[in-house]
Amino acid sequence: MDLHTLNTASSQDFVHLLAGIYEHSPWVAERAAARRPFPSLAGLKQALAEVVRGASRAEQLGLIRAHPELAGKAMQSQTLTAESSEEQSRAGLTQCTAEELARIQALNKAYAERFGWPFILAVRGPRGLGLTKAEIMATFARRLDSPPEQELAECLRQIHRIAEIRLNDKFGHSPALGNLLLDWAEELAAHSEPEFRAQGQLSATYLSEAHQTVARRLQWWMQQDCGFDEVKIDAVGNVVGLYRGDGREPRRLLSGSHYDTVRNAGKYDGRLGVLTAMACVRALHGASRRLPFGIEVVAFAEEENLRFPTSFLAASALTGHFDPAWLDAQDADGIPMRSAMQAAGLPANIEAIQALRRRAEDYLGFVEVHIEQGPVLNELDLPLGVVTSINGSRRYLGEIRGQASHAGTTPMNRRHDAAAAAAELILWVEQAAAQIPDAVGTVGMLKVPAGSINVVPGRCEFSLDLRATSNTARDALDARVRAGLAEICQRRGLQHSLSPTLVADAAPSDPAWQARWARAVAALGLPLHQLPSGAGHDAMQLHRLLPQAMLFVRGGNGGISHNPLEAVSNDDAQLAAEAMQALLDQLAQEF
Repeated sequence: MDLHTLNTASSQDFVHLLAGIYEHSPWVAERAAARRPFPSLAGLKQALAEVVRGASRAEQLGLIRAHPELAGKAMQSQTLTAESSEEQSRAGLTQCTAEELARIQALNKAYAERFGWPFILAVRGPRGLGLTKAEIMATFARRLDSPPEQELAECLRQIHRIAEIRLNDKFGHSPALGNLLLDWAEELAAHSEPEFRAQGQLSATYLSEAHQTVARRLQWWMQQDCGFDEVKIDAVGNVVGLYRGDGREPRRLLSGSHYDTVRNAGKYDGRLGVLTAMACVRALHGASRRLPFGIEVVAFAEEENLRFPTSFLAASALTGHFDPAWLDAQDADGIPMRSAMQAAGLPANIEAIQALRRRAEDYLGFVEVHIEQGPVLNELDLPLGVVTSINGSRRYLGEIRGQASHAGTTPMNRRHDAAAAAAELILWVEQAAAQIPDAVGTVGMLKVPAGSINVVPGRCEFSLDLRATSNTARDALDARVRAGLAEICQRRGLQHSLSPTLVADAAPSDPAWQARWARAVAALGLPLHQLPSGAGHDAMQLHRLLPQAMLFVRGGNGGISHNPLEAVSNDDAQLAAEAMQALLDQLAQEF
């Protein structure tokens, strides 16, 4: 099948050509026919998803109920559609043991009783090769606990993924770059710190052996597979690759992201951005093509701020903001950063680190591709989004002090309960943040030191994380929260203290670079969606030196991140790589 045939077919033929894409639901294709012509396969997929989004609740439920149960009666009676039969067979569901079949049937029964519709899962998975039966059953069991509205939306998203894979088959489309990115990410995820690897978890914190192995692997790929002209691991552990231009423009485009992880991490946070930039250079090298400008890709060694009390350690070295005192900072085991660097073969002296500082006049700007780490794109059925700003933040560790007293003998109107004040503060933070557009506030840690079941809490320790898209909005939220805390404590006869732990300025995306990303997304036949980033990124630090802008990629499983459930499909990864290629092409035309 090809787009020209679809775009020029009669409405009746159009529906016939898309038969089987949405299970027993020709109305989806019927309504999409009016949206022609489609500029791309991605545009067709988007139009079909938008039809379903605009359908009535009854129609959406009908679409879900048109799908068979996994390993259910239709499979056993061999009455599945050809598409469903192939998908369930690929996942091994047609060859279940008696125990596996009993487990799946029990899950089907429990799910139907809870939700009233069949469990939907794209069993061919993010890579399109097929999930294992163990993965399918684990997902089944996990989603049984979802709220009904959330689960209905997830079923529709899974239906769109099923349709996407079926369309790929009809068009003979294989997302080669997306497959490469997922395969690379999978290989890197095999390198984890021993205590986490033993539990099947991923952790690669700064300068651990797993972290160093990942750096060496990235270095090897850049040198041997991608065709970079120069590759090195610098004085803080960044993996830096340079692909030279043709000489017309002496400046370089800087790109990349981080390769360290949180503990029990997902596979794509940070690393997707490194690998996407690498794949674009690989494609240029494979085509023997040079752009007017050079491309410098940096896999930043540290962004998560886990092992040492630093902030954007790796990117700070490039902007000239590496704090010399960090070299003497110690990790939880008492190991100074200087010693960890020396053990990793790095020079561990401030002169070598300061020599990494980049000059703004040598660069065109900084671009970063990153998984969204949130639910917005996922809920909108959009694969890509252009970032408008990275939120500024203020963080505190706080304490409320009252009077510990007997829980049975202290009347309610005589109490000075520190934990009750903290509970009131949490609600105040929630309300204050909700009144400021795109602001968020979180009390993520809460502790009653030496607490007891029969004692009114006399102390409560807590954290505060306040973020907003501009410094003005961030500071307004900060002022509201601090004023609220003061009022709560005064009214309750308590004392409080706040110790700042982080102040990060907002990083608005450069308008010209935002526009380049927007044109790149449009070139793929996709609608433009702009959104702020609530999380911090390396681009936030590079913002201090260069104009920057980011592209977000939709995450699966509700957009969850910093979690093993973090997921990206090969098709979305493909679109991210194609968007970056489009950005490079349009930038080349400017010279």
